[in-house]
Amino acid sequence: MEVTEGGIRFNARITLPYAPFIGTLGVSPEIEAVTSLQPDYWGGNMDLPDVGPGAIAYFPVHHKEAYLYLGDCHATQGDGELCGIGAIEIRTQTTVRLDLVPKPRRMVWPRIETDEHIGAIACARPLEDAFRLASEELVNWMVDDFGFSPEGAVLLLGQVAEARCTQLANPKYTYITKIAKRYI
Repeated sequence: MEVTEGGIRFNARITLPYAPFIGTLGVSPEIEAVTSLQPDYWGGNMDLPDVGPGAIAYFPVHHKEAYLYLGDCHATQGDGELCGIGAIEIRTQTTVRLDLVPKPRRMVWPRIETDEHIGAIACARPLEDAFRLASEELVNWMVDDFGFSPEGAVLLLGQVAEARCTQLANPKYTYITKIAKRYI
């Protein structure tokens, strides 16, 4: 597809707006050697459109030389990566800032923060496990850092959570569950 200053030219009738993000972002896993295509608790090829300009990604770091890898940048992509090659790949010049912060007591999965939301990401098969794990991670974050009881966090998320599958093309599916900051 033609990538222009005005957007991505899908065809003669349709120009898609830019919604750039990093498709693959992660740290080294605890003990295993993995391909960057495999998403899991260390991040990886999550194809999460929320990882765009200004987003803060948090990863559980398991050892001193955790390393950080990123790539697979996209101009735009819909949720689910429906056709297996759902993103429009682009070349980017990406600037990142790395900070080592104390690991939250119960952090297992990557987390993300934007101007408007906090969210938790999980990767698993079947899909409902990815959803359950992302939601559980978000509940733990709300309890540990925002003063909610577990029951209160679950009840609030039951009313206002935003949850969606971001990719179904990799060996494990990726799900994000998030909440608008105005509620926390």
